[in-house]
Amino acid sequence: MADSPHYDIRDERFRSLIVGSAALEELYRGCRWAEGPVWFSDLDCLIWSDIPNQRMMRWTPDSGASVFRSPSNYVNGNTRDRQGRLISCEHGGRRVTRTEHDGRITVLADSYEGKRLNSPNDAVVHSDGSIWFTDPTYGILSDYEGDKAEPEQPTRNVYRIDPLSGAIKAVVRDFIQPNGLAFSPDEARLYIADSGSAKHEVPRHIRVFDVAADGVLANGRYFCSIDNGNPDGFRFDVAGNLWCGAADGVHCFDTDGTLLGKILVQQTVSNLTFGGPKKNRLFITATQSLYSIYTATNGVQYP
Repeated sequence: MADSPHYDIRDERFRSLIVGSAALEELYRGCRWAEGPVWFSDLDCLIWSDIPNQRMMRWTPDSGASVFRSPSNYVNGNTRDRQGRLISCEHGGRRVTRTEHDGRITVLADSYEGKRLNSPNDAVVHSDGSIWFTDPTYGILSDYEGDKAEPEQPTRNVYRIDPLSGAIKAVVRDFIQPNGLAFSPDEARLYIADSGSAKHEVPRHIRVFDVAADGVLANGRYFCSIDNGNPDGFRFDVAGNLWCGAADGVHCFDTDGTLLGKILVQQTVSNLTFGGPKKNRLFITATQSLYSIYTATNGVQYP
């Protein structure tokens, strides 16, 4: 396989995960800060956020890009639950919401211990129905991606929403600015990015925690660091490799945290998700644009 200018191969194992002839396609340009891609396999479409423009976008292979929802309340991260409903993190409402099948919006979390959340950033759903989300302060630091405000929470936490009671529990409290998060393919571990901010010493790492049956996290430890920019959103492929957004593109790490290689993108990558009929198409949100590239692996994608 001839090397492509889209790839920075750091480990020969990376070659088995990429398609050398695959093009990095720009599917849409015109966002101010593209984020939160989520694939709808049943509708053959991708939904993503354009946070400062107060809108959510839709892309389909047949029709291209269009506006899905506007105003969006500065939605950032998105995912789906096992019933196929859209779960969104709103900077503007400082809340996590669920879009029902009939279009109604249900608020799942907007406060903790009687105080407003900071600005929920990204979310994942466990197979038991629990929803886990990060709550940094990015959405209240200025009026660009939300409404500027002082944080009410003393720490920047990661939370779990109980699937039966709806109770919200802080499962991690010691992050500077928790960002992207994802479960390993077997859900035995939860990985969480800490991306700091301009007001803090900036960590550039992802930590990993063991997940107990009762939803408690244990044995938190370092997993990997990003060597260009900060870790943002990330997803796993079926082999357990972690694909993460960074300043120079998408970084791919194997299960022990070794950097295998990069997909180089000319804009800062905020987030990504696998999609397409075979889950082998990587959709990438990067500053102003939505990109995609086919891979030689398949993503862990539900439903």
